[in-house]
Amino acid sequence: MSLATCDMEAAQDFYGPVLGWTFRPGRLGEEFCIAMTDGVPVAGIGAVSRRLGVAVAWTPFFGVGDADTAAARIRERGATLAIGPIALGDGRAALAADPGGAIFGLWEGTVHSSWHVAHGSPPARLELRTRDAFAAAMFYGEVLEWASERPERCEVDYRDDAVTVEFGPHTVATIRGGGVESAPDPHVRPRWHVSFYVEDVDEVVRVAVEAGGTVAAAPEDSPRGRNAILRDRQGGLFTVQARK
Repeated sequence: MSLATCDMEAAQDFYGPVLGWTFRPGRLGEEFCIAMTDGVPVAGIGAVSRRLGVAVAWTPFFGVGDADTAAARIRERGATLAIGPIALGDGRAALAADPGGAIFGLWEGTVHSSWHVAHGSPPARLELRTRDAFAAAMFYGEVLEWASERPERCEVDYRDDAVTVEFGPHTVATIRGGGVESAPDPHVRPRWHVSFYVEDVDEVVRVAVEAGGTVAAAPEDSPRGRNAILRDRQGGLFTVQARK
């Protein structure tokens, strides 16, 4: 999970009290930091939105062995490569849009062992809401080599009317289809929803508003638990989800 922001200090001042995060320097330079909860990395934050000409937004970055190969697969499948691959710290990154328009990133480089979730409960989850879940699963599976023969591959399954992507015992991403139109409303446009688990959704919403954020979707109960959609001070959209 990575936040492209235009003001690192403002982002830390917001997410610190709202989600209880602390921050440490990243390995990608002064413009980047790592958000931590209970000593575990949760997300990356980079003050790069102005420099790269991108909107303030939360974006999932998927690790790949070769960014050029993955970028070629994206183009071959009718999707859009917006930025890169470009050198970034000790790795290479790219930003793309899938055939439905959902934004995602690629990362080729070292992934610190503390980011892995195979032996602990992940602090966040990803959900792609798109028109055709199976077409999206095929696209990402081919680009990112899900369900390949690689030792650390992800497993792809269909469960509870959604495509699930699993690594070890954990579901790390879900793809849901249907009911999505091509519209400027971020609630219905195909996109990756970045959700962070919290103990009390309503309290987090209250603190977020006090910290200068806004409510995009009020707290509500769903089959997956209570959740709400928020915007940070600079417009970054994210979801908070009650921990089960």
